[in-house]
Parts: sequence; structure tokens; C-alpha cells
Amino acid sequence: MFGYVIVNEKQLSEAEHRRMRAFYCGVCRSLKKRYGIPGQMTLSFDMAFLAMLLSSLYEPETAETMARCAVHPKQKHLSFSNELIDYAADMNVALFYYKCRDSWQDEKSLPAHGMERMLKQGFARVREQYPRQCEAIGRNVEALAKLEKERCGDLDALCAPTGEMMAEVFVWREDRWSMTLRHMARALGAFIYLMDAYEDLDRDRKSGAFNPLLARREAPDFEESVHDMLTMMAAGCAAAFETLPLENDLSVLRNTLYSGIWTKYEGIRHKAEKAGKEKLDGE
Repeated sequence: MFGYVIVNEKQLSEAEHRRMRAFYCGVCRSLKKRYGIPGQMTLSFDMAFLAMLLSSLYEPETAETMARCAVHPKQKHLSFSNELIDYAADMNVALFYYKCRDSWQDEKSLPAHGMERMLKQGFARVREQYPRQCEAIGRNVEALAKLEKERCGDLDALCAPTGEMMAEVFVWREDRWSMTLRHMARALGAFIYLMDAYEDLDRDRKSGAFNPLLARREAPDFEESVHDMLTMMAAGCAAAFETLPLENDLSVLRNTLYSGIWTKYEGIRHKAEKAGKEKLDGE
């Protein structure tokens, strides 16, 4: 679920990189302030992107500070804080909590169980403040787990739960923009699920874990069909995104949706092509 909504840092200017890091730092500081070290351990750029997106849309009053942290102790760096950064931190905790609970229930992962227990009290506060979002995350995590346990072969059905949970997370409040944000997030969530399945193909084949793409892998047009599906999902996300009245940080947001989310895919394809070339050279 985490790790696919990222920027392509090579394409950012120094100023763009500084603002991107300021949102990321802001979410990190909010997590620490509100949930302590366990909260900070859940940090991901996915929710920093959400903080930047919603801040650009709603333009809340934002405080700017220069601060040091454990990761960057020598030099002060810019950090933003506002109510939408706090919201993104809350959603980060909720998503990670359910991820850990699911891992414990399905895989009996002790590290996941430990994190679930550490986040339990903080998650209870998030659920009290944002019941709609938390109910949607929990419901869709369970729906996806059920489909995967049944080894469902319907990719649309499998992508839907991640899309639906992201749709509710992206909607901070019900207003004139909520429908557009839901359309955007559903497509992005579907992209995330499919990209995760694609990245895990080799690992799941070796372990025997369920992966909906394994049954399709031997098809002659497999790579092309996966790329086409990802492109369709990314295009749907971008189409909704472009209708939002955004001005601040638009270049960084576009960088993420048009380039950053493809970084993992390009890395996987490069690795596969390199392995194929090495195999041919060795024959």
C-alpha cells in the first residue's frame, strides 16, 4: 500500500525539492508530536503527497519553521505545519494500523503485531475524529483479504478495495471537491494495488502466495497488458487531478502523478531486461 506515490527527484528543481521536503518533514513532525516515535515509524511520502495536494486545494494558514531533527541533526531545514498536514498524519496512522492488523491476522507477523499494539491508542483517537475514513479503510482491508483468500481472478474486483479506501482518505471533508477527489483516488488506489502485485510477482511465485497476475504471466502480451492497465489507471487519476483548481506546488504534484508513480515500474522493467540480457550472454 505504501511506497508507490513518490516523486522523481531527478526532475525537481532545488526550490521544488525544498518544498516537497518541507511537507514530508511536516508530516513527520506531526506524527511525532501526536503519536510519538511509533507514529514517526509509519511515515511515508504517500501521505506527504496528500498533505501537499489538499493544502494546494484548500490553502490553509500554514506555519513555516526551520528545524533540526534526528535524521538531519547538523543543519536546520524548512518544515510546514497546518491542519491538513495533521490530517495526512492521522490518515498515515490509520492506514498503517490496519496494514499491521491485516499482516498479523493473515501472516502472524510479530513485528506487525507489535506495531499494531503501539499504535492502538493513537488509532482510537483518529477513529473518533474521522469515523468515515477509518470505517472505509477497515471495511476495504477486510474485503480485499477475503478476495485474496478466495484467490479471486477478477482484477477489477481486486483493485476496487484499495481504490475505495483511498477515495475516502483523500476526502478531508464533504464539499464541492469531494467527488473529484474520490475519482482521482480510486484510480490511484487501483494503480497502487496492481503495481504492488506486479512488483511482488517473483516473490509470490517462489513463496506460493496469492498474486492475481501469476495466472496471466505466461501470456505473450502479459507485459503490454500490465502496462496498458497501469496507464489507464494513471490517466484516470491525472484526468480528475487536472480539474482541481490547484496553483501551489503544481509542478511537484504533477511530477508525482506523471513520473514518480512510474519509478518502481521502470526499475522492475530495467531489472528484468538486464537479467534477460545476462542470461543470453551466458548461453
